[in-house]
Order: sequence, then C-alpha cells, then structure tokens
Amino acid sequence: MPRPQKSRRICCYPDYWSFAPDQDKANDTIVMSLDEFETIRLIDYQSKTQEQCAQEMNVARTTVTAIYDAARKKLAQALVEGRRIVISGGNYTLDNKISEEITRKGSTIMRIAVTYENGQIFQHFGRTEQFKLYDVADGKIINEQVVGTMGAGHGALAGFLKNAQADVLICGGIGGGAQMAMQEAGIALYGGNMGSADEAVAAFLAQTLEQNSNPTCDHHDHEHGEGHSCGDHGCGTHSCGNH
Repeated sequence: MPRPQKSRRICCYPDYWSFAPDQDKANDTIVMSLDEFETIRLIDYQSKTQEQCAQEMNVARTTVTAIYDAARKKLAQALVEGRRIVISGGNYTLDNKISEEITRKGSTIMRIAVTYENGQIFQHFGRTEQFKLYDVADGKIINEQVVGTMGAGHGALAGFLKNAQADVLICGGIGGGAQMAMQEAGIALYGGNMGSADEAVAAFLAQTLEQNSNPTCDHHDHEHGEGHSCGDHGCGTHSCGNH
C-alpha cells in the first residue's frame, strides 16, 4: 500500500486566480494547483533555491523539483498554446501560524467573521484592518472577539480567516480574486453588506441576510494587490498567519 502523500505548506492564497490570453480567447484551460503556484512564487518570484523552497513548503527537495517542473511545463503550455491558467486545488496546507489572541473553537461552534471598523461593516475587504468574530452555538452568540489583521491583504486575509476557523464571512465590497479565495477556503460569503456588524450577524442568524451575487466595490480593481502582494509582505518567512 503506497504511503500517503505529504501535504505541501503554502504561505497564503494568491491574489489572482486566473490568467488568459488577450480578450480571453483561450484555446483551453490549464489548472495549476496551489502547491505548484507556490513553487513558482518562491523560486521564480522570490529567487529562492529549490532547497530553500523545500524548507518553506516542508517537503523534500525531490518533491519540490517534481512540483516545480510540472508548474513550469504548464506555464510554457499556456504561453505557447494560448491557454487559460486557473489556480485551484492541490495537496496543500496553509501556514497555520496565527495570533495567539484568537481563541480556538470546537467543531460544533460556528464562527462568523465580519470586516469591522467602529461597530460598522468595513466596506473594502482588501484593506480590512480588523475582523469581529462571533462564535455561535444553537443559534445564539456565545462569544465575540475583535482581532487585528496587521495589514494583510486579499489572499493573505483569506488564509487568515481560514486559520482563524471562520465558517462565514460578512463584508462590504470584495473583489473576484478574494471571492475565489473564500471559495477555496470553504468559507461562506455574504458580501455587499453595509451598516452595523452586530445587526448583520443577527440578520444572518435569523436567515434574513441576503447573499449578494456581485459584491464588488467600484474601485476594488485599483486597490487590488496594492501594497499587499503575497510576494512582498513576508510570506517567505511564514508571517502570513500572523496577520
């Protein structure tokens, strides 16, 4: 019986989840796994050696070589053959470092996270500096906690929420890339909301909070990745979880 494959540690979710030829006239779609993307990020973007990459991802050097070769082959096919690249799935675990101030929850507890500022739902997900976490059991809030993100953005915020054991996110505007990250993290998204954070959570528990099918904000594309790229906010030293 073959030995189970060891999962590969990645720093955080990417800010951008798909790339396509001009005018989106792709001949076909190539799926690049998140662990393959991580080798490209570490080796080609951050100029780390394969040995350093192996240490970052907590796997053997030979494993990194195989993953990296597969990722480069997919990049070459996309460029030469005009294929669309979609980043999704893979055998990975997120770097699980997280602030000690965030309490852990039991398996029967639902955790709702709300982008938070002065009691209100903060409107720009990528610039969120605080989340308010609500723990719910039997339809009632049993604990509330406000936690800081320390400037993490987009993909790092999605990883932050996953590591914080969030099951639901309530927010204002949120871009397509971050929506993809929430989907990958298995976090139910209720975007496009405004007003009191507490009232939004009460509406969610009463099953009257609507899911907006297009919760983007007008200027989100301009701020996407601005000052928050996974390549330059400390992922190489596994600090994403601390955001």
